Amino acid sequence: WRFVNFSLECRGKMSEQQGAPEQLAAGKSQGGAGATYKVVVFEFENFCGKKVELSAECKNVIEKGCEKVGSIIVESGPWVAFERQAFGGEQFVLEKGEYPRWSTWTNSQTNNYLLSLRPLKVDSADHKLHLFENPGFAGRKMEIVDDDVPSLWVHGFQDRVASIKATNGAWVGYMFPGYRGRQYIIENGDYKHWNDWGASTPQIQSVRRVRDMQLNKTFKLCTFTQQS
Repeated sequence: WRFVNFSLECRGKMSEQQGAPEQLAAGKSQGGAGATYKVVVFEFENFCGKKVELSAECKNVIEKGCEKVGSIIVESGPWVAFERQAFGGEQFVLEKGEYPRWSTWTNSQTNNYLLSLRPLKVDSADHKLHLFENPGFAGRKMEIVDDDVPSLWVHGFQDRVASIKATNGAWVGYMFPGYRGRQYIIENGDYKHWNDWGASTPQIQSVRRVRDMQLNKTFKLCTFTQQS
């Protein structure tokens, strides 16, 4: 079920958004494990112009009356946004918080389009990921457990990641160290080839966990293992 609301006002404070309890109650959408999802997209930067409130996936924001997206508020999530309609093109992970301009949700700067969004389901507060050098889960392997890795090189793994197994949680991989460049959403499952996560080349140099604060669980310390 989807709740959509339009407005042409410029948002002042977050508290003003939350001053309509009947709208917030109507906008709740149940996700996995009782989670709720709500995002507000604005036409212009700094939460100005027409706004669209969503609590479920949206394949085309233009059809909802928003010609472009200049700022975003994630009230509950996380979400993943896409460059193209119907969840295609470049990906952008959006966790709970405020994004007043384009540069706050991406630094790749390859375009300024954001045309579709969907909730990002996090199946567990625990996170476990296996990276492989070659397609089909072959070659050198790196295991990451409950931690973020700003540089695979630091841990002795090269930038070539050709297949992935995500056994717990949701992750986002980046083309460059320090969580920079194109983003690739890795949800629970097996990815035999880099095309499976939407990449055109097998290049990932940093990865981090996607958090869903609704899980309300203490995260564990991390451990790394590497196998040839």
